[in-house]
Amino acid sequence: MKVFFIGVILTGVLFLNACVSQPAPLRTKYTMKSDGAVPESQKNLMITNAELHFTVFPKQKSISGKSILTLISSKQRSEIGIDLDSLFKIDAIKINDTPLDQSMYSNPEGLLKISLPTPISGEVVLTIEYSGKPRVAVNAPWDGGFVWSKTSQGKDWIATAVQGEGCDLFWPCIDYPVGEPKNLSMHITVPKDLFAAANGVLTNITDQGQTKTYHWQANSVQNTYGVALNIGPYEIIETTYQSIYGNTIPVYFYHLPESKEKAQELTKELLEITHFFEKFVGPYPFAKDKIGVVETPHLGMEHQTINAYGNHYKKDKYGFDWLLHHEFAHEWFANQLTNENADHMWLHEGFGAYLQPLYAQYLHGDYVYMAYMHSKRLGVRNSFPIVGNKTLSVEEVYQKETGPGGDIYSKASWVLHTLRNLIGDEHFFAASTELVYGRPDPQPGNFSPVIANTQDFLKIVNRVTGQDYTWFFDVYLYQASLPKVVKEQSEGRVLLSWQIENDKYFPMPLDISLNGKVLTLDLSTQVNIEVGPFDKLIIDPSSKVLKEETYVNEYQEFMEEARTLK
Repeated sequence: MKVFFIGVILTGVLFLNACVSQPAPLRTKYTMKSDGAVPESQKNLMITNAELHFTVFPKQKSISGKSILTLISSKQRSEIGIDLDSLFKIDAIKINDTPLDQSMYSNPEGLLKISLPTPISGEVVLTIEYSGKPRVAVNAPWDGGFVWSKTSQGKDWIATAVQGEGCDLFWPCIDYPVGEPKNLSMHITVPKDLFAAANGVLTNITDQGQTKTYHWQANSVQNTYGVALNIGPYEIIETTYQSIYGNTIPVYFYHLPESKEKAQELTKELLEITHFFEKFVGPYPFAKDKIGVVETPHLGMEHQTINAYGNHYKKDKYGFDWLLHHEFAHEWFANQLTNENADHMWLHEGFGAYLQPLYAQYLHGDYVYMAYMHSKRLGVRNSFPIVGNKTLSVEEVYQKETGPGGDIYSKASWVLHTLRNLIGDEHFFAASTELVYGRPDPQPGNFSPVIANTQDFLKIVNRVTGQDYTWFFDVYLYQASLPKVVKEQSEGRVLLSWQIENDKYFPMPLDISLNGKVLTLDLSTQVNIEVGPFDKLIIDPSSKVLKEETYVNEYQEFMEEARTLK
C-alpha cells in the first residue's frame, strides 16, 4: 500500500520482523524484492498478453494457476526468465504448445529459468501451470501475499496485496515496470457462494454448479503489482460518472452486505473525488474499464480499476476519507504514469500524497491546506536523497538503511508544494498533466499509460515554464539535506543568505514579512536588511518554501526521545 505513514512503517525493522514469521528458506531474497536490476534472462523481453487462470481453494488456502503469456523478444535468446514464487510447484510448461521436459526449467529462488528447445526471437507463447499454497501476508498490505480472512458473518473473504514484493507472489510475471502486460484477461474460479472482483471489465460468469468462474478483461496496459484477486460474498453498487471530458464511465463498488449504507455514501464521495482529479490532473485514465473499489480485509492498495479499500468508512479530520482518496490518486500516479524504476517512486507517492492537502484546500481553503502540509512537514527526515540516481528495488527505497523511506511521501509533498509556489499554478498543473499522460492535451482515447522518471519531469517543467529548473531538482531531489536560511543579525541590520550542501547554485526567491509588509528577496547573493530594535522580521511568512527549520528538528528529537523512553 502506498500511503505516507505506511511508507514510514515499512522500514527495515518491519521487514525484518516479517521475515522471521516464516522459515528463512521460503523467503528467498529474489522473491521478496520487487523491481531493481533486470536479470539477463528478462532483458529485451516484454509481455503483450497475459491470460491468467486461477482456481482458489479457501479451505486449503491454496490455488492452482495457468498462465498463458505472449512474449516478444527483441533479440534471439535460448533462455527465458519469469518471476514466480518458488513456493509453487510447477506442474507443466509449454512453449508454443510444445511441452517441456522438467529438466529444461528450474526455479530454486523465484526466477523461473526456462531453456528453449531452439533459440527464438520475436513472438513466443509461454504456458505455465502451477499450484500450491501462496505466501500468506503476515501484515497486509505492508507484508505482501494472500489474505485469507472471514467476514463478520463467517464467509470467506480473500484478497491479494503485493506492492512491496511484486506480482510473482501469485502469478508468473516480469516483476518490473517494463513487464507491464499490454493486455490482461483473468479467469477466477471460486466457490459458488463467493464473488471474484478483479481488474478490468467483467465479461461473463460461468456456473459449474459448486463453483463459478468470473471472466475479466482489462482494456489497458496493466500495472504488474496492480493485478489483484478480491473474493467474498460481495454485493455491488453500480452507477456512472459523467466525466468533465464528456464521456460516461461505469462505477462499481464491491462491498460486504453489512456495509451497504456506508458504501453508498462512500460511492458518492468517490464521484466527487473523481471530479477533483479530472479538474486538476486530467481524464480518468481507464474509462474503457471502470472506476472500481472493493472492500478488503486489509487497509488498501492501488490495484488498477479495482482499488482495495479497508478503512472502515472513516472520514479524517479534514472531512474526507483519506485512504480512498490516496489509493484512487494512484490511478493517475502509478497506474497511468508508472515510474521507470523504484528509485523514482516519489512520482507515485509524492504526487499521491500531495493530492490529499490539495483536496483539503479544494474543499475548505488555504487554512486547512497549510494545516495538512504542516503535519507532513513534521515527518520529513532527510536521511537519503529522494532520488538516488541508481537502480533500486522497492525494498531498498523503503528501508531506512538504504533509501528515503517516508520522505517519498512527506518530503516529496513539500517539494511539490515549493515548486507550485515557485512556478505558479498554471505551469505546475500543466507540467503535472503532461507528466501523467505524456502529452499536454489529454482527451479520452488519445493517450495510453506511460513510463517516466524524474528527469522526464524536469524536462517538462523546463519546457512549460521556459526556464531551467535543474538547480531546484538538484537541491531538493538529488541530495538529502535541506536548504538553510542563514540569518546574521547585528545592530541595525540583518544579513540573509542561503546555505546549500556542496555550495550548489540555488536562486530560490524568499518572502519576508517586515512589520507586516511582505517583500520578496532575491537570495542568489546575500541580502542586507535594515531593521530597528522593535522591528518584527518573519522569514517565509506563508511557508512557501521547504527549508531547514530549527523548531522542526527540535520537535523531531523530542519525539524520538519520547519513543525511546516508552
